[in-house]
Amino acid sequence: MTRPEPQETPSGAAGAGAGPDAPSLADLRNCIHCGFCLPACPTYLATGQELESPRGRLHLIRAVVEGRAEPTGALLGHLDLCLQCRACETACPSGVPYGRIMEDARASVMGQPADDAPGRPSRRPAAWRLRALLLRQVVARPRALRTLSALGRLYGRSGLQRLLRGPLARALPASLRRREGQLPDRWPAPFRASGRLAGPAEAGRRVALLTGCIHGEFFPETHRATVRVLDRLGIEVVAPAAQRCCGALHAHAGDAEAARALARANIAAFEEAGVESVVVNAAGCGASMKEYGRLLRHDAAWAERAERFAARVRDVLEFVAAEPFAEPGLGPVERSVTLQEACHLAHAQRIREAPRAILRAIPGLRLVEMAAPDRCCGSAGLYSAVQPEMSARVLEAKMGDVASTGASVVATANPGCTLQLRAGSRRHGVDADALHVIELLDESYRAGAPRGP
Repeated sequence: MTRPEPQETPSGAAGAGAGPDAPSLADLRNCIHCGFCLPACPTYLATGQELESPRGRLHLIRAVVEGRAEPTGALLGHLDLCLQCRACETACPSGVPYGRIMEDARASVMGQPADDAPGRPSRRPAAWRLRALLLRQVVARPRALRTLSALGRLYGRSGLQRLLRGPLARALPASLRRREGQLPDRWPAPFRASGRLAGPAEAGRRVALLTGCIHGEFFPETHRATVRVLDRLGIEVVAPAAQRCCGALHAHAGDAEAARALARANIAAFEEAGVESVVVNAAGCGASMKEYGRLLRHDAAWAERAERFAARVRDVLEFVAAEPFAEPGLGPVERSVTLQEACHLAHAQRIREAPRAILRAIPGLRLVEMAAPDRCCGSAGLYSAVQPEMSARVLEAKMGDVASTGASVVATANPGCTLQLRAGSRRHGVDADALHVIELLDESYRAGAPRGP
C-alpha cells in the first residue's frame, strides 16, 4: 500500500512547511490542475468553492511549503474542512497521493513549537491541540475509553436517551440535539477478548484480529461476527493482548508522534503472535496499518519491520473473498441491501469488488446499487464531531441516495460509517439499518447448513 516516497524536500523557510513530516514538493507538483478531483470531492460539491476542493487545498499547502503563505487562520480552516476521504485519489489521473499530503500538512503544523516567537501566538490551532489531547488521553488509553463506554451504556440503557430523543427532544438546543443524535442507539456488551478466540486447536492457518479501540467498545457485534466467519472457514483467530489503537485518528489529526508510538506497539504485539495475516474489520484502521511503513520511514530501528508488518495486513472482506467462503453452505438472507463503500476501503485500499462478491453470494439477498456508493457519508473519524454542519450536509446527500434504492439495509465496512448512517436514518426518516458486510455473511452462515466435521 505504501507508494514510493519522493526524495525532494521543501525549499521554504523553516516552519510549518519544513521538518520530517513536511509535505513533499514532488508530491505536490504531481497535481496538473486538471479538475478531475472536483466532482469527486464532497466538500466542493457542498460549497462550490475552489478552496474546499483537493486542487484548492493542494495550492494552499504548496504555498506554505514554498514559504509564500503562513499556515494561520482561514488557511488552516480550509484544511480542517477536508474529510480526508481520498476520493480525489481515485479520480486523479496523475496519481497525486492526496491522503499523505494532507496528513503531512497537518503533522507539520502540529509539530511546530507552542510559540514561534515571543509574543506571537501559536500557529497550532487550539481546536487541533485539544483534539490531539483527547485522542491521546482517551482513545489511546483503554482504561479511559472503557470508562467513557460504560457511561455511554448507562446513559443508553437507563431510558434517558429515549427521553431525550422523544418527549424531551425540544428541550435540547439544536446543536446539542444534533450531537446527541450522533451517539449509538444500541449498547451491547463490549468485545474485550484476547488470546485464542476461535479456530482449530491443531496446527494450521492462523490470523490475528485487530480489536482496536472504539470498535470493540461500540460495535462488538462486528468482532463477534468476524470471529464466527473465520472460524467457519477453519482458521484460527487470536487477538494479542498487547495490541493498541491503530493510530489512524491520530495520524489524520496531525499527531504523527502519537501515531508512530501506537504503530510501534502494534508491530511488536502482532509480531509476537506469529500469524500469517493481521485481519482488520474497520476500513480506516486497515488503511492506516497498511501505511505503517511510510509512517515509520524515518525510524531506522522500525522502518523495515513496519514494511513487513504492513504487507501482512488484510481487510476482513479482502481476506474472506479470497477464501472458498461460499462452500460451507450459505443460508438465505431475505433482505434488500445497498452498499456504502467505506472511503478508506474503496479509495485508500482500492478494494471494491470484495464486498460485492460476498453480498452477491448470499442467497436471497438483493443488492441494489446507489448512484454514488463511493461518496463519503460524512463520518470521517472525528469529522462529524468537529465539523458537524458540513458532516450533516454530506450525510443528507448520502441519505437521499440510500432512500432512492429502497433498501432495508446499508452494508458498510467501517464502524464510523455504521454510526453515521444509523444516525442519518433516524434524522431523515429512512427505514434502513446499517450493518457491516461481515455481519450479513455471518447471518447467512447461521441460516445455512451447519459446518461438517
